Amino acid sequence: MTWILDTLRRTDYSRLEKTGETYVDYMGGAIYPESLIRVHTEFLNSNVLGNTHSVSNSSKLSLKHADQARAAVLSFFHAPPGYTVVFTQNATGALKLVGESFPFVEGSAYVLSADSHNSVHGIRQFASEKGGHVAYIPCQPQGGVDVQISKDILNRNRAQTQENRKAAPCLFALTGQSNVTNSKSPLSLLFYASSLGYYTLLDAAALAPTSVVNLTETPVDAMAISFYKMFGFPTGVGALVVKKSFLKQLKRPWFAGGTVDVVQVPGTVVTRSSELHEQFEDGTINYLTLPAVTDGLRFLSAYLPFLPLRLATLLNYTISSLSLLRHDSTGAPVVNILSRIPLRRLTHVGDQSDTGSTISMIFLSPSGEMIPNSFIEYSASQCNVSLRTGCMCNPGGAAALLGIEDDMAKLYPGVTMKDFQRHVGRELGVVRVSLGLASDFQDVWRLLQFANRVACSSTRLEMWAHWVEAVIAAGGSH
Repeated sequence: MTWILDTLRRTDYSRLEKTGETYVDYMGGAIYPESLIRVHTEFLNSNVLGNTHSVSNSSKLSLKHADQARAAVLSFFHAPPGYTVVFTQNATGALKLVGESFPFVEGSAYVLSADSHNSVHGIRQFASEKGGHVAYIPCQPQGGVDVQISKDILNRNRAQTQENRKAAPCLFALTGQSNVTNSKSPLSLLFYASSLGYYTLLDAAALAPTSVVNLTETPVDAMAISFYKMFGFPTGVGALVVKKSFLKQLKRPWFAGGTVDVVQVPGTVVTRSSELHEQFEDGTINYLTLPAVTDGLRFLSAYLPFLPLRLATLLNYTISSLSLLRHDSTGAPVVNILSRIPLRRLTHVGDQSDTGSTISMIFLSPSGEMIPNSFIEYSASQCNVSLRTGCMCNPGGAAALLGIEDDMAKLYPGVTMKDFQRHVGRELGVVRVSLGLASDFQDVWRLLQFANRVACSSTRLEMWAHWVEAVIAAGGSH
């Protein structure tokens, strides 16, 4: 039923076969389709585009395509009237825009999940500096949040009266899908938080590439996305998809070129741009690449219905194969899968999975001890397997998976990663494998071949020797 994705792999991602690279880091960034680059290159070679802050023909053309990109974003996410799009550098830039501009005051609350990206955690700095308080929803052992616990925390931290809600606005940030635990959050929590008077923010950077996000069904106040995570190109462009009514509540801490109409100099008078989205787009937008956003969304729209079924099939096969893998010398397991495993069985095109398509794990020695992630990452790269290790900028989710939340609570100002690892007694983080738009069975098969090399004593020792030599040559230790 997903043969169309096999055709896509052959026609738009042939370079994977030509280079021999097995790419399993789609959470880090999607791989761009070759047709998108061809179409965009042809467009650039056939047109003259100018800075949008002018009225020349070239500027008007850039503005036209920027407006088309905004419309394409709103259409892709089924946004009802009342939404607009603010282009940013990435999802992080979109989240920062909300954090720095949200009207936190004494009595405000910022509620978020521990299983969130650092860009979501970073908003707590703005809340604290303005007198607000921060409340965390704990991460479950395999990631994600418990619905009832989440509701209790939202209830405890809300402003109790309508008058207080206006005087001390509260913000609830929800991670749509964890980039390390593979958990999806129930979007119903956004409705619940809104009913309590919270403004709502959805980090959809990991969710949007392989899941349908419908803003008509889930009318969140603001949502952050990165386009390179969705279809690989362009990098350096993201968006805040946001209700205009919410934007009007935000107060920019500064102004810049492109955001204003009149600035008194010397003086204090500033008149913001009449276009609401322009008030939040600092400087010149990335107008040369925005036409690729329109084309990329059109491209992804054609294949998105097929992705959950394909990826669920590949993910389940990978999980079961890795779970059965044993060391040849002791019969002990080779990996310990820590991330959430899907429970829902998909059978039809259009079905949506209850998890993402990510596996976070640690590799184990024949005696059951953790094999250093740095060895796995180095050895995988030598086998042309692109995976990732570490905490993936999600310390709360990684700590829950690794069972080191108590150790995390003991951290002190100025602590370094080396200090933390010395305290725990091992390298921190997990090995993450993530599937995406161009993934096929060959990728999974090659990944399993690498894991089998770790399971085999002779090949593992050979890889270990190469890794030690590389570490010594780099002036390090192991």
